[in-house]
Amino acid sequence: MDGYFVHESSYVDEGAVIGAGTKIWHFCHIQKGAVIGRDCSLGQNVNVGPGVRIGNGVRIQNNVSVYEGVEIEDNVFCGPSCVFTNVMNPRAHFPVHGVYGRTLVREGASIGANATVVCGHTIGRSALVAAGAVVTSDVPDYALMAGVPARRIGWVCECGRKLDVTLACACGRRYRLDDSRLSKV
Repeated sequence: MDGYFVHESSYVDEGAVIGAGTKIWHFCHIQKGAVIGRDCSLGQNVNVGPGVRIGNGVRIQNNVSVYEGVEIEDNVFCGPSCVFTNVMNPRAHFPVHGVYGRTLVREGASIGANATVVCGHTIGRSALVAAGAVVTSDVPDYALMAGVPARRIGWVCECGRKLDVTLACACGRRYRLDDSRLSKV
């Protein structure tokens, strides 16, 4: 199996690419054209749509569907039952096959359990979307987002800790705020 693990209850369609060290657990479906990087973990009942790209070291918890139009960069965490959409105005009687909104989840971001990410937006590097939040706009790098719709309620360090007003983390990293954009010093 080319150095990755797929549980016997899961399906990997011909034409999907899976990196070494990746583990795909119970009842998953990896569709044709999906590319999953190295050392990822996909929990129970994860669906990865056609053409989806998932980076290295990604953790996708149980009951998540990553639909066509979504791209996930390296070291992203997707909490249990988080939701990605890919159509802005879905209608059963007017299907939009192949016309999907793009969603990009940048390196190191975390999406909490039961959060929803409406398509057409980017979640910034190392951002943290709280459990149950609904993302309806772009999320800046290092932003701590919560609520419905999600609003920035603070900033987080690359390590995941909430930053105080000094923008210095206990881990030793320091940040600077310029025009509502946080960057590492």
